[in-house]
Amino acid sequence: MTELPYHIPALLEQSLDALNIKPSGVYVDCTLGGGGHTRGILKRISETGGCGRLLSFDQDMDAIERAMSDKELSGNASLTLVHGNFRFLRNFLRFYDAGEVDGILADLGVSFHHFDDPERGFSFRWENGELDMRMNRNSPLSAAKLLEEATTEHLADIFYLYGELRQARQMASAIVKSRQEAPITTVSRLIETVRPFINPRQEKKELAQLFQALRIEVNGELDALRSLLEQSRQALKPGGRLAIITYHSLEDRLVKNFLRTGNIEGKENKDFFGRNLSPFRPITSKPIIPDAEEVERNPRSRSAKLRVGEKQK
Repeated sequence: MTELPYHIPALLEQSLDALNIKPSGVYVDCTLGGGGHTRGILKRISETGGCGRLLSFDQDMDAIERAMSDKELSGNASLTLVHGNFRFLRNFLRFYDAGEVDGILADLGVSFHHFDDPERGFSFRWENGELDMRMNRNSPLSAAKLLEEATTEHLADIFYLYGELRQARQMASAIVKSRQEAPITTVSRLIETVRPFINPRQEKKELAQLFQALRIEVNGELDALRSLLEQSRQALKPGGRLAIITYHSLEDRLVKNFLRTGNIEGKENKDFFGRNLSPFRPITSKPIIPDAEEVERNPRSRSAKLRVGEKQK
């Protein structure tokens, strides 16, 4: 039986080009996953004949262990594997004596491994799966615990803000009522509870939105992204590149605002002459998206958007 891929990286060549890799540069891959982007960066460093350095982060120990058992990665002197969340970027850079870096890449997509593993609970396809959804299995908050403890108002906000579900309040009320009879700990139980409020003609789409909302909350994904963006101003050298691949509008809006204005809110700061004082210069006016060939080869890349900025000198 052929083993399923841990993850196929989206926009691989485009993101590597965006980093403008230098022979002796120092780079960060914030999202190791299956190692696709990490391998690409290491290959580019090697091709230049340089002595560059790469720090690859992942909060999921599964990804770190897979990389440690991969001779191509574990035996590479240029690579440092970091078991940690990229929200602590600058702390880890100081710990590993990396200083300011030449490029930061983050692919915010979920690894195939997570979606395809019933035990992780990331997908509504696995109805017998447990509602876990933790990227970091040491985290105390699982999806099941969130559904058990959150108020109706909190759940409704999560479903509406992170899942953009119009039936958010009805779903939240149904969950709170249902959990009084028995805890909602499995995928099938959750689907059974919210199904009356799902449009049958859009069931897959709306369930995907629901699971996305829970995953974002359980893992604090938007807070982590905000922290990464803010830290990138100090972490990057002048002329360094920030490349972020997003998969939904909430993430993309944050990245777009930050690269355009230098802040999450998108509030422009201008000098006396009306010039934008953002510390970043967007490299492209529009996000880079996969072409038809990539989407056919990797359908999960369909919603990927790459935005790139360069820190002003």
